[in-house]
Amino acid sequence: MTVLRLVGVSHHSAPVELRERVAFDARRSAEVARELAAPVGEAVCLSTCNRTELYLAGDDGAAAEALASTLLEPAGAALYRLHDESAALHLFRVAAGLDSMVPGEGEILGQVRAAFEAGAPGPFLDRLFRQALHAGRRARAQTAIGESPASVSSAAAALAEQVFGELSGRAILLVGAGKVSELAARNLLSRGARISFVANRGADRAQELARRLSAEPLPLERVATELERADVVVASTSAPGFVLERDEVAQALRGRRGRPLLFVDLAVPRDVDPAIGDLEGCYLYDIDDLEAVVAETIAGRRREAERAEAIVAEEAERFRAWQASLDVVPAIASLRARAEEIRATELRKAESRLERLSESERSAVESITSQIVNKLLHLPTVRMKQAAAAADGVLYADAVRHLFGLGEDDR
Repeated sequence: MTVLRLVGVSHHSAPVELRERVAFDARRSAEVARELAAPVGEAVCLSTCNRTELYLAGDDGAAAEALASTLLEPAGAALYRLHDESAALHLFRVAAGLDSMVPGEGEILGQVRAAFEAGAPGPFLDRLFRQALHAGRRARAQTAIGESPASVSSAAAALAEQVFGELSGRAILLVGAGKVSELAARNLLSRGARISFVANRGADRAQELARRLSAEPLPLERVATELERADVVVASTSAPGFVLERDEVAQALRGRRGRPLLFVDLAVPRDVDPAIGDLEGCYLYDIDDLEAVVAETIAGRRREAERAEAIVAEEAERFRAWQASLDVVPAIASLRARAEEIRATELRKAESRLERLSESERSAVESITSQIVNKLLHLPTVRMKQAAAAADGVLYADAVRHLFGLGEDDR
């Protein structure tokens, strides 16, 4: 029987300095899924700023869980492990934005879809992730949880406004030209700030985003030299180490004449050396620090979150019933095959008498005998499926195999 296992770490269980140890970029996430699928059966790796989760499906749940735990070993005691129904419900809540730092944030649904498409799913995880995506879409369509969401990017803009009082005319330096950087920039622009520079390792992406934001593109190595003219630095790259080090920032501060400089580090792993926060006039906030800002948006959305939870629970129950039915489907198929075999055998025995019938009369005999078989098997089939939903499916399936002599090979 296929079992579902989830091993992961998230902002609920670990701070950013622990999460960044097991954070994977898109390419590595796809590789991890393929590496796990080879011995396990099916695998999907979901890795975002707030979580890294491995979803596995196969016959040996214990072995799958052990492999995943080894891969995420740097997270240590912060790892959580969920099985079957609990794992499915968790994914559905993630897709609906209910497990996010900002409830209802919209980015996570696309991240779940991307992880699914880049993973190594088979029939089981294909069903699980498609239903999770459906649950996420339903939660957004049928509740207001996603209306005007306070995303991490908007929380960063709100934090900048708290530091400076107002952002009108403040110069923003973006480090990174991806989606997170652009979302942060749009939120800062809406509050009156101006995007002065866009720095990125790839020149083409920096130039494209800078063009859209009416900013100046920069190579990454020039970021420190432009700190003198910036008020806010928003960092969100996929670099494996610090993009900004303490010493280079300390040197740049000499020309600022005491003006405050705010660093907002949205990257995991972090882009900004934490020691920069100790420098005079520097304010540094990482992605975990934004949780306090985000918390202010939660109170007014609890009612919508409760409605979304009900939708997610309904979808999770549908998946649970489907998974439970897998226990009885082989037995039902074997029973119907045996009944059809008996029907066909008896008709062959009566072949000499059937030859005296017209074509329409023979068709009528075929139809009548098929209907008899279907009607005899209808109620047992329904009862077995009902038993599966009530967790008694294995007992019923074993009883049917024993009573009709279906044999061990039909399991």
